[in-house]
Amino acid sequence: MRAWFLACVAFAATGLSGCGYNSLQKQDEDVKAAWSEVTNQYQRRADLIPNLVKTVKGYANQEQQVLIGVTEARAKAAGSIQVTPELLNNPDAFAKFQAAQGALSASLKSLFAVAEAYPDLKSNENFRDLQVQLEGTENRITIARQRYIDTVRGFNTTVRSFPTNLTAKMFDFEVKPNFTVANEQAISAPPSVDFGSPEKPATK
Repeated sequence: MRAWFLACVAFAATGLSGCGYNSLQKQDEDVKAAWSEVTNQYQRRADLIPNLVKTVKGYANQEQQVLIGVTEARAKAAGSIQVTPELLNNPDAFAKFQAAQGALSASLKSLFAVAEAYPDLKSNENFRDLQVQLEGTENRITIARQRYIDTVRGFNTTVRSFPTNLTAKMFDFEVKPNFTVANEQAISAPPSVDFGSPEKPATK
């Protein structure tokens, strides 16, 4: 009886492996790991923003609208950084997450544009350090997003391919949402934070 049971278990394991179950499990874990890295880099950016806003406020306190905008965008984006199975399998929630991060990127661009009008701010050591850290973080975000895109593409291909699509349906493996924009390369490019020397006024 025991031998028969072990034979059934071995047959089931072989069958699951042959129909792509193990591959689906591995790729599902790969997607989760890639997504965790994406959110980790977004969180790193969010953690830098309070100090950036504080530094800018010390030199450009009158730019309240921009300062409030980036603070609110940061709060909304940070609130959406929760790695959950629901987010990875919910296209609507994923889209809201992406929109929140996009709004924060736009707010940061506005903040850096404001800084151009304040030479003292641009020369502040703390501001320059935050600028470098944010620039590096934006580059890491781009890399992490691309890895996630590639990982999800592989998983979704497996889920849709025969015969693993039958296994995927049986065990509720569904196609996962991905970053979708009209121009992924342009959107993924880090915001410009170049604070070169101001142009010299034209001589009469």
